Amino acid sequence: MRQHALLIGLGLVLTLFFAGGAAKFYTIPLSKELDAIAYDYRLRLTMPRKVDDRIVILDIDEKSLKEEGRWPWSRDRMALLMDKLFDRYKVAVAGFDVVFAEKDESSGLKVLQQLGRNQLKSVPQFQSALEQITPTLEYDQMFASKIRGRNVVLGYYLSNSEDGSRSRVSGALPEPAFPPGTFKGRPIAFTHWDGYGGNLPELQKSAASAGHFNPLIDFDGVVRRVPMIVEYNGAYYESLSLAMVRTLLGTTKLTPGYAADADSSYAGLEWLNLESARGVLKIPVDSEVGTLVPYRGRHGSFPYISIADVLHDRVPLEQLRNKIVLIGTSAPGLLDMRSTPVESVYPGVEIHANMIAGILDQNLKQKPPYTLGAEVVLLLFIGIALSLLLPLLSPTKTTLLSVGTLCAVVFANFAIWQWENLALPLSNSLMLIAALFALDMSYGYFVESRTKRQITSLFGQYIPKEIVEELSEHPEQVSMEGDSREMTILFSDVRGFTSISEGLDPKELTQLMNEFLTPLSRVVYKHRGTIDKYMGDCIMAFWGAPLPEASHARNAILAGIEMQQTLHDLQPHFRERGWPEIRVGVGINTGKVSVGNMGSEVRVAYTVMGDAVNLASRLEGITKQYGVGIIVGEQTREAVPDFVYRELDQVRVKGKDKPVAIYEPLGLSGEVDKAVLEELKMFHQALRMYRKQEWDKAELQVYNLQRMAPQSKLYQVYADRIAYFRKHPPAEDWDGVFVFETK
Repeated sequence: MRQHALLIGLGLVLTLFFAGGAAKFYTIPLSKELDAIAYDYRLRLTMPRKVDDRIVILDIDEKSLKEEGRWPWSRDRMALLMDKLFDRYKVAVAGFDVVFAEKDESSGLKVLQQLGRNQLKSVPQFQSALEQITPTLEYDQMFASKIRGRNVVLGYYLSNSEDGSRSRVSGALPEPAFPPGTFKGRPIAFTHWDGYGGNLPELQKSAASAGHFNPLIDFDGVVRRVPMIVEYNGAYYESLSLAMVRTLLGTTKLTPGYAADADSSYAGLEWLNLESARGVLKIPVDSEVGTLVPYRGRHGSFPYISIADVLHDRVPLEQLRNKIVLIGTSAPGLLDMRSTPVESVYPGVEIHANMIAGILDQNLKQKPPYTLGAEVVLLLFIGIALSLLLPLLSPTKTTLLSVGTLCAVVFANFAIWQWENLALPLSNSLMLIAALFALDMSYGYFVESRTKRQITSLFGQYIPKEIVEELSEHPEQVSMEGDSREMTILFSDVRGFTSISEGLDPKELTQLMNEFLTPLSRVVYKHRGTIDKYMGDCIMAFWGAPLPEASHARNAILAGIEMQQTLHDLQPHFRERGWPEIRVGVGINTGKVSVGNMGSEVRVAYTVMGDAVNLASRLEGITKQYGVGIIVGEQTREAVPDFVYRELDQVRVKGKDKPVAIYEPLGLSGEVDKAVLEELKMFHQALRMYRKQEWDKAELQVYNLQRMAPQSKLYQVYADRIAYFRKHPPAEDWDGVFVFETK
């Protein structure tokens, strides 16, 4: 019970820690990052992904720059654009996501006026002509006259000074949406700016309205929100999207909406009301008076029309009639690209289009200030409940409860997002559930570590470290009792070890044994084998226990082949030490065996027993008879069909009545040389002739094989047998089986 009390106490501490982070007493960096990821994922998952043709983006694209020249264009072209949009295409409202901050002197009027004041001052004809053409060359005035009286909304940007330098101010600002003092005394964290880049005064005066196009950039550089209202010099200015909606709706009253009594100085701003003849639109805002951008989809969620096509009347009238038009750029060179949750490179003008559509559709996600309190209450409820329950449950029930709680929180959060339009935080809840689960399970881990140590102590000297770790993770799979299963057994023995040992003193013999047994044992471990025992110079290993393994036969063959190669690589070292050459024979067999703790009351060992084990030992013993390094049994060959094998013979080993086919693995299919395959084909033909007692044909084939490989003992074995059977023909019912009378 004391252990449970400790777990409960630690769980409550974790709960208070995450609740404090949610209450903004301190910052948990991971929580902020995970919340951003969760928000982006929910947004992408629920985006409509449909094109909204109510809003059209007139794109200053590469095509337009190619036709009209480098931006900015002369204002007479912009004046022409206004006539095209409002007179020909009858658009509802046009907004600019660009700033007209400098005077346009591209007409040459300034040069002509200078000539009129100097060189041509006394030329009446020039003065008269200059007076007549001046109105047509005053491009800024021309543009101003074309936007006057029309639903045109200009854009501008706000800025802050850096390093205490003087703030930069240019152009003119529109009338503020709220005058100074409107929000005096209220706890509202408006974004504050101390500089701006506005439009020429004559243009601003002529426009119906104007709005800033500054986004709120989050900690990771991503634009998820737009500040609907910002503060400059005590006054409050609206965004471009808000200004365009107000202009579209006509006479619109903008009023603040508070969380509590409007007369209370403690009430936070929760929404903005747009009141017009068409009704009331509510724009939810967060603590920074920002509104979440309701992205409809990736770049292209609104129709894009090249502005050059509008200027040259190449656009059908119905594509723009009564539409909301945004004039901006997607050309990379004009640097109006943003990082957003839907794309890392996204045109800024389309952010305003998404905001306009969201305001008109009233489809804006809310993140009101009270979500902070709601998250704290949820964390306390989850944390206290799990802290009390998890220590009392089994690991399985703990996992089910934790996963179930996590899924319920995610589902509820997503449901509130989808149907209530609330963007509630998610990361603190998920991290708290995960932390409580980890805390509870870690106790089980330390309690169970004793069992794992026992497993390590039992098997650590016999099986690879990786398998020991797997057994530790799944101790229930370990059975010390006898079990019958299909496994693969390997025997490896040094040829002529008796004569080798007689030529070395005991110390050198011990060193020699260590020098070759160690690397061969590592090969067994590498291929997930279990070393049963060392019998002098012999290694006995098996695959398929203590953990079941589907590829036990394959791993055993790979180990046998690598053991041969490892010994070959050791020979130069042995020669340097003055030791004799070491060769081993490897016998591998697959079949049903008994595995488990076997022995007596005095000593017990984890080992295997059965006919398949005995046959593996016999196969190792006859490798020297055929002059090959590895022999595998028939079941092993059938279990690993993707190897190339040489059938050596059909034999009856000592102690067995039933004949068995024996094979030499040559390598993986597709990796064996063509010459070896040709030689293999010839040998198998010779073997068939031999079994049919066609001695002449068989002898000729074996002779050809001996010419190809004169050192091969296998071919000499068959040459000797054929010579013997010529003189002593076998019985008529001879089955081609060779009988070994010795082990």
